[in-house]
Amino acid sequence: MRKLRAAAARPLIGGGRRKRRVAAAEMAEAPPGAGLAALPDSVLLEVLALLPLRDRLRAGRVCRRWWRLGQDRALWRHVDLSPHRLSSRTLWHLLRRHLRGSLRTLKVKGALCSARKHEVLSPALLAALGKHCPHLGRLCLAEADLRLLPYRSMPASLKTLELSHCEIPSAWFQGTAADALPQLQHLIVCNVPAFCDQHLLNVSSQAPLKTLTLSGTYRVTDAGIQRAAVYLGGLERLVLRHCVITDSAVHFIGHHLKSLRLLEISNAYSLTNAGLACLATLKRLETLCLDLCDKFSPDAVVALCQALPQLRNLNLDGAHFEDEAICKIQASLPNCSFSHTP
Repeated sequence: MRKLRAAAARPLIGGGRRKRRVAAAEMAEAPPGAGLAALPDSVLLEVLALLPLRDRLRAGRVCRRWWRLGQDRALWRHVDLSPHRLSSRTLWHLLRRHLRGSLRTLKVKGALCSARKHEVLSPALLAALGKHCPHLGRLCLAEADLRLLPYRSMPASLKTLELSHCEIPSAWFQGTAADALPQLQHLIVCNVPAFCDQHLLNVSSQAPLKTLTLSGTYRVTDAGIQRAAVYLGGLERLVLRHCVITDSAVHFIGHHLKSLRLLEISNAYSLTNAGLACLATLKRLETLCLDLCDKFSPDAVVALCQALPQLRNLNLDGAHFEDEAICKIQASLPNCSFSHTP
């Protein structure tokens, strides 16, 4: 574990008012000068949860009581290992000793273009993770080489899969229904250049997604949106950043994605008023973000928003509108929160 660098870990225990009151009362009953030994377990758990991972593991060597507290399930529900450069050996050690049935979220940083002897993740490790952590619902992989990790090796319990700066083969997400993640509902793909139209079609046709975020996926085009939109009728949140799409893609979004509650489109410089009008069919839309989309007129924005009865939040950051146009938009949407940063 010496390779773990000290880094601020995410607090893993929720602290409600009632829990803090109980802890304060227990501390007040401790005799003066009693030191850490007099603190109740609930307070020590709060302290351990605030420690960086390396220090938390070292704390278990202090005494038997601290070792027992270090094994508490609450400390290992949401684990962020991404600040650390880990070896496969370290991951196996954590899996055998700490990452058990209580694990809900795991964030891991891999190694891009790694040689086999330096691999951080492997199909065997992911299989063991799925076996020993049956309640793992969210897996976040950063800088991971997925070319040696088949999609079917991902834990079947996953509801959320996040990929950031990863390498994926062309056949990833491809396979039969038996190879798919049966519970997958949320897919976030950020800065994965290889992610393309075929990947989008494969995953959308296999899983009833509710959330889809594509950021920096330059190979996703109008054709990909068109083919995948047929399978995305249950989608509630869609974020498209730095994708190469035009009015044609927005047309299919408006035609098929009628369950959308949040839509964010940014850096889509080809979108025009014609595409914007296609979104008027999204009657459940509550939040609309159009960032750095310069070809929309204020009148088109007003017409769209007035056609969306559930709209409560409108964000037009980066739009180059005159102050008079901004005031017009705000005045026409009395029940909608409006933000705009030029």
